[in-house]
Formats: sequence, structure tokens, C-alpha cells
Amino acid sequence: MDIPVIDLTRYLEIADKLPTNPEKLSAQLEKEGPWLTELCKEVSRILRETGALVVKDPRCSSEDNDRFIDMMEKYFECPLQFKKLQERPHLHYQVGVTPEGVEVPRSLVDDEMQKKLKAMPEQLQPSTPKGPDRKWRYMWRVGPRPSNTQFKELNSEPVIPEGFPEWKETMDSWGHKMISAIEAVSEMAAIGFGLPKDAFTSLMKQGPHLLAPTGSDLRCYGQEGTVFAGYHYDLNFVTIHGRSRFPGLNIWLRNGQKVEVKVPLGCLLIQTGKQIEWLTAGDCTAGMHEVVVTKRTTDAINLASKQNRSLWRVSSTLFAHIASDAVLKPLGHFAESPLASEYPSICAGEFVEKELAVINLKGSKGES
Repeated sequence: MDIPVIDLTRYLEIADKLPTNPEKLSAQLEKEGPWLTELCKEVSRILRETGALVVKDPRCSSEDNDRFIDMMEKYFECPLQFKKLQERPHLHYQVGVTPEGVEVPRSLVDDEMQKKLKAMPEQLQPSTPKGPDRKWRYMWRVGPRPSNTQFKELNSEPVIPEGFPEWKETMDSWGHKMISAIEAVSEMAAIGFGLPKDAFTSLMKQGPHLLAPTGSDLRCYGQEGTVFAGYHYDLNFVTIHGRSRFPGLNIWLRNGQKVEVKVPLGCLLIQTGKQIEWLTAGDCTAGMHEVVVTKRTTDAINLASKQNRSLWRVSSTLFAHIASDAVLKPLGHFAESPLASEYPSICAGEFVEKELAVINLKGSKGES
């Protein structure tokens, strides 16, 4: 991937010294020297131009990611009837497990998106799924929830499966570490966009952040070309992934280029979601992506089989959200954008519920 790795270490060392007041922030940036302003502008530029960012956060280690994936492999290997006990369709699948065959890729149901796909050069087009996604998903709320909210289904109590005494501590630990990385990147992006340092993070407080690993059964669905998650964007603010043990994630950059993701060891991948698109009036657009069994995936399956390792592909994914009761609208100078009218003010929770209905997670049967 031609996306540079942004090391957060130096920013984290001075982050607490940076004020939220724009005038004081400007003075502090000048005091720190050009490196900080240039770094923040680089973060905002990469998010704008590619919709994806690879970061290294010293607080998020490969060991943390491995511990989390080890536990999720053990869970997804459990019998079907056991996993169904953690299913909560009446809560829009926003906590607990979502079985395979429930979530529908947006590219199958969005007429506007289908038109765009047909207009793309054939070699850049995504794979065509044959129906709902063949992936399981576990939704685990991370961080404090609001005591009063008009969106109770989006802020429900977590579901803990029996027989996993380490579950809560493992999920909370990894989830909080990844949110910390997102908060640092969000501050840097805000500064790079010419907004107050806390323009994004202030709206994220008590948001319905979800640690949402997927589980894809490569023993059953390991054939090259199998689609686990059809072409889609994420409806939340930004998404962060730790490294998976099996390749398969393809992303589309702002210029239309299709890229097979290779996250370096010890790094995290961040992707822009629909909520940051809203807040920047389309200056950042939601990144499109899919998960498909590729030649590299089948090579990894063969190696894992020889080593007697799990054949469940677990994604280490977290969806960071704007708080449900906060208002989504273009921020600061983005409100003056010619495209601002395409992003009218809407409560973030209302926006999420509308998006969930499209992909079959809300309604009669019930993010990716």
C-alpha cells in the first residue's frame, strides 16, 4: 500500500500540552515548531485523499491484538446453538452476535451505488456477493454510555457469553486502546483541517463505540472469490482495525484505485466512515471496502492448516461513533462549503438507525 505509516509517539508526548482554544493552540503550534503542524496536515491530507491511514501507536501492541484474536477464534469455533444465545435482533444487533446471512451488503440494495459500480473499469470493480454477508460479527460496547438518551437500542447493556471469564477484561482493554489511538488521530486530523483540536473528540464523548470483530469460517468458505463482506462503507465516524491473521481486505482510495491491504506488524489501519464525511461536508468521504478470499488468503489457509491453527478469519475491528444525541452537521469552515447543503443537520442516532435499516440490521429482522 502506498500509504505511509504515521507514528503517533511524538504527538502523544505533547498532546496534553495542546490547548483546545484556537488562538492558544495556534501559539502552541508555533512554539513546537513546524514538525507538528506538518504532521497534522499530513494526517488530514491522507484521510482526504485515500480514506485510509496506517498508524503505529506505542500503546497498542501486537501482543494485545493476538490476545484478543485468540479469544475471538475460540468463541467463533463454538457450536451454532451456543452462539445464537448471544443474538439480540430486537436491539438491531448492536450488542451481542450477528450470525452469518443477516447483514446485507449495501452494494446489493443501494440503486445509486449499483449505478456507480457499473460505471467503474472492470478491473477496479468489487466482487459481486451472492446474497447476505457470510460473516459473523460480535458487537461489544466500549466506554461509558449516556444516562439519558433517546436512542436506547443503540446504547444497550453488553452481552457476555458463558465460559469466557476473561471476556470483559480482554474486550474492554483492547477496545479502550484502539479508541485512544482514534482520539489521537482525530485531534491531529482536526488540527490539520484547521478546526479546534477537540472538534471531533468532543462529539465522540459517550458515543456508542463498538468493538466489532468479524468471524469468517475459512473451513466452510475458503474458496478463492468467496465474499465475506460485500462492497460497502461504514456508517460510523471512523473505523480502526488491528492486523488480521488472514488477508482479504480490499479498499478503494479516493482516486478509485483498488488496493489489497497489507497492515505492517504492530500497526493499525484507520478508515473514514460516513459520519466524518458529514462533519467535513464531503471533504473526507467514507472509504469503500470489501472482504474477499484472495490467493493470499488461500496461501494463509494452507499454512494455518499445516500448523494446526484456527481457520476462522477474525477481524480486529472497532467502530468509533459520534454520540447518538449529538448533531451531525458540517463543522467550522466546512459549513461554508458548496457541498454543505448535501449534509443537512441530523441527530447522529437517527442517522445510524436509517443506515441500519438499509443493511437489514433494523426493522422486521432486526455496520460493517
